[in-house]
Amino acid sequence: MLLAPGHSCAMVYGPGQLAALKGMVELADCRDHCGDLDALRAELASTEIICSTWGMMSLDEQFLAAAPRLKAVFYGAGSVRGFVTDATWDRGIILTSTWAANAVPVIYYTVSLIVMGMKKAFDTARLVREKRSWARPPAIRGVYRTRVGVIGVGMIGRGVLSLLRHYDVRTFCHDPFLPAGKARELGAEPLPLDDIFRTCDVVTLHAANLDSTAHMITGRHFRMMKDDALFINTARGRTIVEPDLIAELKTGRIRACLDVTDPEPPAPDSPLYDLPNVFLTSHLAGAVGEECLRMGDYVVEEVRRYCAGEPQACPVTRDMMQWMA
Repeated sequence: MLLAPGHSCAMVYGPGQLAALKGMVELADCRDHCGDLDALRAELASTEIICSTWGMMSLDEQFLAAAPRLKAVFYGAGSVRGFVTDATWDRGIILTSTWAANAVPVIYYTVSLIVMGMKKAFDTARLVREKRSWARPPAIRGVYRTRVGVIGVGMIGRGVLSLLRHYDVRTFCHDPFLPAGKARELGAEPLPLDDIFRTCDVVTLHAANLDSTAHMITGRHFRMMKDDALFINTARGRTIVEPDLIAELKTGRIRACLDVTDPEPPAPDSPLYDLPNVFLTSHLAGAVGEECLRMGDYVVEEVRRYCAGEPQACPVTRDMMQWMA
């Protein structure tokens, strides 16, 4: 069964992905009935697998009771928290997510921000427009031998560290779940959180969006940062205390590239819109446009594995929900 709102499905499951799925399973297209359990009951009664994406219905007891043969849900997006329930785990449903696919564009975008930010490309572009001539801001550091601190070394943090191995930079990381030996395998030196902020030229945040990480970064950390240091957030806005960041940004002492805020978008009167040392984008680091088709490709591979009796590539388990966004 293909089950998600039509606009979401179209983003993730293009003609190629749909053709591949139909070549392996009988795929009932239920996009028009997503959210209407009564309209789905007849089809759900015989459904073994569901392919979905953003807008998936809750896998609660009522839904699962209507789907007695359901064995697997292949989710073509990132976090499953919006629809998974205890009943899902209790029933032993196989669940996969394409969080690894959605991580790829975030990794690329983050490394691009590091390079562009340390070259002060955004400030330069603004000055060129204002002066209508070649102009540069003062004290452009560049990337060479930059100290980059990565907070949160999950799929995205690891990918950022991996890509940065191709640059002449020194990398550091902080993640309480990551053994020091594993950090060094990734080419990074583990540091306490305070030392990341105190010593790095770039601090990039990739901590999972959990209640335990909410507001973990405060004004104390931002005040520790070096003059002209760059803070990047492509994770979630609530991980930081945003008023504290704004207060430090208002001094002009540090800079920020923010793809996420709290709330999202910022209130119309937020200083983030006007501060010249802020590069603000509208939550576009993750998969957009045809990048979303990568998630459809991952679902196709998971279905192939399921049909072949092979282990799933990106399973999600109850235990993983302790640390996974």
